[in-house]
Amino acid sequence: MKKFSLLALLLFVLMRGFSQQEAQYTQFMYNKLSLNPAYAGSAEMPCISCIYRSQWIGFDGAPTSQVVNFHMPFFSKRVGMGVSVAHDKLGPTNSYVASLMYAYRMKMNEGNTLSIGVKGTLKSYQVKWDQLDATHLGDFEIPTGRTNRVFPNVGLGIYYDAPKFYLGLSVPTMLPSDLSYTFLSNNTDFGRERQHIYLMGGYLFDLNENIKFKPAALIKYVANAPMDLDLNATFIFMDKFWGGVSYRLGGESTKGIGESIDLLVQYQVSPMFRAGVAYDFTLSNLKDYSSGTAEIQLSYCFQPKKKNQRLTNPRFF
Repeated sequence: MKKFSLLALLLFVLMRGFSQQEAQYTQFMYNKLSLNPAYAGSAEMPCISCIYRSQWIGFDGAPTSQVVNFHMPFFSKRVGMGVSVAHDKLGPTNSYVASLMYAYRMKMNEGNTLSIGVKGTLKSYQVKWDQLDATHLGDFEIPTGRTNRVFPNVGLGIYYDAPKFYLGLSVPTMLPSDLSYTFLSNNTDFGRERQHIYLMGGYLFDLNENIKFKPAALIKYVANAPMDLDLNATFIFMDKFWGGVSYRLGGESTKGIGESIDLLVQYQVSPMFRAGVAYDFTLSNLKDYSSGTAEIQLSYCFQPKKKNQRLTNPRFF
């Protein structure tokens, strides 16, 4: 059985405890449903997407995350509903999250929509204590077996989208959840899940007939933690090839160099199907211990069945 040192676990806990606790994705602009329930139904057709992320490759016990999202419109597209299932692994810890989203969509004018969304979440959190190895640190008393916690939560969001831009504000987890476990003889707490506030936005520029420019940003805020900022610049060639670069401000804020620089590539296989990959080049001290972070993303929207209705261009948001 693979063993994780207690020192490594404490390192991860400290990093998560003083920054973002939720799983982060470099391709956040294609994972909006996980961040904002008001996004549900915004594609105006059934859509499914999935992302796999392996963070800090080469670092023992480093985080891995997976998420699958599905959403679609109802009632003449005035209502959107979605479901999301996510898994996040960090050393000996595992979390599984299932969420149900509801969005009420109000047409403001031609092509512009304001949505208000809510979500209900059930989270299962597990620690496999038998995967910890504290022998080289001394005679620590840690539990044996596994500890499981299950708790609900709720989230809120607002989302405005237009043919050329989008803007969203959300709090996916409204209720602070106690994740504390007393696992050392000095009753050290494991952690507490905090409220996360997300502000996202993006714009689409037509540079010429064959090239589009799509910048995007995501601000992540948690009380008593440094603010994180993701900035992305993507170019779209002939509505087929997507290439971009992102900069993530965070990590070792005292150095002022940010957390990572990321490369993103996507290919529009068809108007309905898009596949993409991303790679993060770590800027923090972890760059000496890992070879970066990799992500794979797939998304598919289902062809409208109305007579004479055919989608000929991909959706850019």
